[in-house]
Amino acid sequence: MRIALFGGSFDPVHHGHLLLAQDALEQLQLDRLVFIPAAVNPHKLHSVPKADARHRLKMLEAAVAGEEKLSVDPQELYREGPSYTVDTAEAIQAMWPEARLFLLLGEDNLQNLHTWHKIHRLRQLVEFVSFGRYTEKSGEAQHTEAVQLGRRVDISSTEVRQRIAGGLSIRYLVPESVRAFIYSHALYQSPKSPY
Repeated sequence: MRIALFGGSFDPVHHGHLLLAQDALEQLQLDRLVFIPAAVNPHKLHSVPKADARHRLKMLEAAVAGEEKLSVDPQELYREGPSYTVDTAEAIQAMWPEARLFLLLGEDNLQNLHTWHKIHRLRQLVEFVSFGRYTEKSGEAQHTEAVQLGRRVDISSTEVRQRIAGGLSIRYLVPESVRAFIYSHALYQSPKSPY
C-alpha cells in the first residue's frame, strides 16, 4: 500500500491543496492520501491559525467528502504542544505497518529538514515528496533527497483569508462546500465585510 501524508494548517483548505493532492495520487500511484491538519506547527510557533481546529477539520472533511482515496486524520489536533511529523508518521505506520509512506511538503521546507524533530527517524519512516513554491531560492539548489512534483499553484490560504476580510469573492479558490462553511460560520471576516 502506498500512502502519502499531507500536513499543514489548512487555514482554509483550497483548490491548490486539492490539485497537489491529485497530482500526488497520480504521479506516485498512491492508494491513499491523508490530509493532516496541524494544531501547533513547530516551525510556525509565532503564527497561530486564524480558524480554530474544529473548523479547519470540518472544512477539510467537506473538501474531501466523496473522494475515495482522500481522507483526513485529526490526530495532531488532539496532541498536546507542537505537532511533530515524526510522531504522526509513526502512528500512521502503526496503523498500516506494510505501507510505503510518502510525506508531501513545500520545496521551501527542504532547506530546513535538518532542523526537524527526530529527522533521522523521520527519514527512516517516509520518502519526501516536494512541490515547488517557486520562490527566488527555488532554483539555487537541487534537493536530491525528495521526489519533485512540478505543479505551480498560485493560491494561498493567506490570499483566501485576505479576500474574505476585504469583502471579495473566493468562488473558484475553494470548494463550494468550504466556501459555504466559511460564510455560514463567519470565518475570516472583518467587521466591515459585506458577507
